Amino acid sequence: MIRQMVRHHNILSIVGNIITVSVSSKEESTDAVTRFGDLAIVEDELFTSIAQVIKIDRDEIALQVFFGTQGVSNAASIRFLGTAMKVTYSADILGRIFNSMGEPMDGGSRLEHDPKVAIDGPSVNPVKRILASKMIRTNVPMIDVFNCLVESQKIPIFSVSGEPYNAFLARIGIQADADIVVFAGLGLIFDDFHYFQAQFEDAGVFARTVMFCNLASDPIVERLLVLDMALAVAERFAVEEGKRVLVLATDMTAYADAMKEVGISMERVPANRGYMGDLYSQLARRYEKACDYDGAGSVTILSVTTMPGDDVTHPVPDNTGYITEGQFYLHDHMLDPFGSLSRLKQHVIGSSTREDHSQIMNTMIRFYSGAVEAEQKQAMAFDLSVFDEKQIKFGGLFRERFMRLDVSIALEEALDLCWQTLAECFDETELLMKQVFIDKYFPKIKNSNG
Repeated sequence: MIRQMVRHHNILSIVGNIITVSVSSKEESTDAVTRFGDLAIVEDELFTSIAQVIKIDRDEIALQVFFGTQGVSNAASIRFLGTAMKVTYSADILGRIFNSMGEPMDGGSRLEHDPKVAIDGPSVNPVKRILASKMIRTNVPMIDVFNCLVESQKIPIFSVSGEPYNAFLARIGIQADADIVVFAGLGLIFDDFHYFQAQFEDAGVFARTVMFCNLASDPIVERLLVLDMALAVAERFAVEEGKRVLVLATDMTAYADAMKEVGISMERVPANRGYMGDLYSQLARRYEKACDYDGAGSVTILSVTTMPGDDVTHPVPDNTGYITEGQFYLHDHMLDPFGSLSRLKQHVIGSSTREDHSQIMNTMIRFYSGAVEAEQKQAMAFDLSVFDEKQIKFGGLFRERFMRLDVSIALEEALDLCWQTLAECFDETELLMKQVFIDKYFPKIKNSNG
């Protein structure tokens, strides 16, 4: 309590949203600041803002001011609170929307007396992790059939700007068979923020959803808190209540850009295209919160990472690819089966899904690959064989029935539709599949090419 009353006035510099203050004595410094990441209050005649300790160099302390430093003078005072940033965690936060300071922004009660938890805890002990073995159904056939989303997986949606990735993310949040959805909006324009809120409410899933949002009009430094808040809450729901939690985050490139801006303000030397050298470790630190807990629930992370200029070698998607367990590649309003990958799908396909899942998945992709090659031949005016024409027909049906983002069907129905599509285009002898599955699942109809 005493240290919260001590005010420091010796401000050395104000650069961007970073204030550097000198703590006059060793005793004050030790008593006032407990650790990196603690909070402080910056107060001026007409200005009050929360700040966070981001650097300690002997008696010089750098603070990141959340509300920006515009209007702050060198005469401002600083009080260190001796505690890290915390977020409200209780059953009351479900169905609520919070801003980047963890305060309600939906007009509801402030929840001031509800329990709080620190937002920047360590990743879970590896001993407490168990091998991913349970599928999260999304009713999106390009995910459920071809690249399963698995509990405890961390996987991004790589997307070109302009694609409907937010609409797609919202639909997964609505349709996924998770107990709780925790949404983290990073630099959202108001239209996107309202869209997510309206979609969750209209679908009747808002009661199991909690939203943390940083809008594009909010201070950019506050964006760095939102993801940590969402992950801290998700972790608590999984560990303490045994819930299967799905974390949705958009857009991780905007999050990385905020880290870059803060790094530049601190005069740190960039490593690649202006991004700091710790970009990989900072992203990995958040993604590693995904976990299937032994004897408890799970946290699964599905994020959006936009690729400027459709450049997968851009530092953000490039580093993300080394951290996560695959990616969903979104372009031309479709999920590309060739650019997408789920490295954990082998843990659930055939074991927690139908016996023919693996065979039908590989066969469909094989024929679609052939359809793409046949379409290229057709575009260059080469002669097509009868089998080429069958593959071209299959390619059109595949895009229409499976690749469109608005397609919503359950896994078993999608597997049956795969067999139906094959039957409409090919003979049994052309499938090159196990005969036992053909006998059991192949529809006994005469295809139009036969």
